[in-house]
Amino acid sequence: MVLTAVQASVRARVAASARREFNRGLFHLTFHAMNTVCRVVCASTDRQAVAQYQDAVLQWVADFEARYSRFIDDSIIGRINAAAGLHWVEIDPETERLLQFCGQMVALTRGAFDPTSLPLLRLWNWKAKPPVIPSESDCRAALELTGWSKLQRRPGAVFLPKAGMGLDLGGVGKEYAVDCVLQFGMQRGLTDILVDFGQDVRAHGRPPDKPAWHIGLEDPDQPGRCWAGIGVTNLAVATSGDYLRHFTVDGKRFGHILDPRTGRPVDNGCRAVTVIAPSCTQAGILSTSVFILGPREGLELVQLCPNVEACIITEQGRHTTPNFYAYVST
Repeated sequence: MVLTAVQASVRARVAASARREFNRGLFHLTFHAMNTVCRVVCASTDRQAVAQYQDAVLQWVADFEARYSRFIDDSIIGRINAAAGLHWVEIDPETERLLQFCGQMVALTRGAFDPTSLPLLRLWNWKAKPPVIPSESDCRAALELTGWSKLQRRPGAVFLPKAGMGLDLGGVGKEYAVDCVLQFGMQRGLTDILVDFGQDVRAHGRPPDKPAWHIGLEDPDQPGRCWAGIGVTNLAVATSGDYLRHFTVDGKRFGHILDPRTGRPVDNGCRAVTVIAPSCTQAGILSTSVFILGPREGLELVQLCPNVEACIITEQGRHTTPNFYAYVST
């Protein structure tokens, strides 16, 4: 395999950030990729197998970022976005499968999940000082450039028909990577693994002398502190919330999670949503979509999905599926 300059650069950056340690029977790998802190924890008596797995994780995640980051011009997403309104772009089978899954989730979530929302993300800037609220006309113009149904697809290629359109896999890529990293660890014979990329988590097996992996649930009213913990094995956990990234203008709070149907930040009283699901990809998409839909529609959506539980924290309290608290220890 011949590395591109971009792949080589991302691999070098990710490898330089890596830290490895062994503590209380667990091998820890921590590194920075996809604009977040990534952590892979293994329990195993085979040090060589773990070391080889850790090396493979660093390389695979770096290559995944190089392929799918919208911030890298030569990534497949960068090329698709640059070609908006101009021409079709060829895609590989994995990208085709990923986009096919996205389409299914757009339909399931009734448009609350929509990877074509990049024009809206470009419009709202939470880092601006002072913050600026986009005008209604700007929001309407950005909405004209969004909508999954506008994405044109044929076998092996995609096309964004209007200049200014864009794909952003930020709501699915990191979670998909978590699932892949855990899966190929199991293929290497490692059965007790926890993968945590920016608090999108999937766990298999268990740590030494414990019945399950323990994952803390952050309190949106007291960031940095947990209101409870979840014990899981062979499951994924994802939490979405706007309590860390928001700004206030004229007494009104604007969170960073946008509703792609309205083009504006979610304003339904939700503060955090935690979803437990069989895969991290599913958990991540559902947690954000439920946050956007709100408690009533959100719980209706979760109940359509087998083996999925959720907790929605709002300004008024907590709303959960019937079996959510079976996983919770206070």
